[in-house]
Amino acid sequence: MIKDMNNNNLKNQTTMNTLTTFEFKPLPYAYNALEPFIDMLTLEIHYGKHHKAYYDNFLNAIKGTELESIDILDIFKNISKYPMAVRNNGGGYYNHTFYWEGMKAHGGGLPTGKLSEAIVKTFGSFEEFKKQLSDAGKTRFGSGWAWLCLDEEVRMCIFSTPNQDNPFMDIAEKKGIPLLTIDVWEHAYYLKYQNKRPDYIEAFWNVVNWEEVSKRYENALKVH
Repeated sequence: MIKDMNNNNLKNQTTMNTLTTFEFKPLPYAYNALEPFIDMLTLEIHYGKHHKAYYDNFLNAIKGTELESIDILDIFKNISKYPMAVRNNGGGYYNHTFYWEGMKAHGGGLPTGKLSEAIVKTFGSFEEFKKQLSDAGKTRFGSGWAWLCLDEEVRMCIFSTPNQDNPFMDIAEKKGIPLLTIDVWEHAYYLKYQNKRPDYIEAFWNVVNWEEVSKRYENALKVH
């Protein structure tokens, strides 16, 4: 079973700063690093405008409140208690950082080691896993995210969330520790792919940072 979300080990599940100072981290690669799969202009706008706005609005939403000194994962654990501006912008701030760190230049290919073994054991094959996560993104109505997570029974699972919600939030229909996510908001792909979300999702597989996903998986196992 997943231990209480306050468990300090859980905070190691991502390389993102989850402590009491909220940081707008630089991209871990250049704007053009994910070309041709994710174009430079989209990345500039997505990161520099959309993500930055979520970050700024999140800080404004918690300014002068106790939330300024609370870990963001603990905020998510009790998100139903807080204003919608905290939920939307806090989720947007966190989810995007998680998304960026799950990609890299010259990424893609196949996972290896324990991560690969777990994927095949759970889904039967890498191709079936890829299909299920892709379908979760393709079929998410409106804006949202598709997630690969480790659930409360230490099993891999795939599902999607609407808007800027994520699997840590107490309002999430399904909860877990995220391992990989695909952003399916239109601003993630519209400049290059227009309304062809499936084409963007297919391209995404060419930039997945499997080393980072493997590290997340190993860290997630430690909290069980």
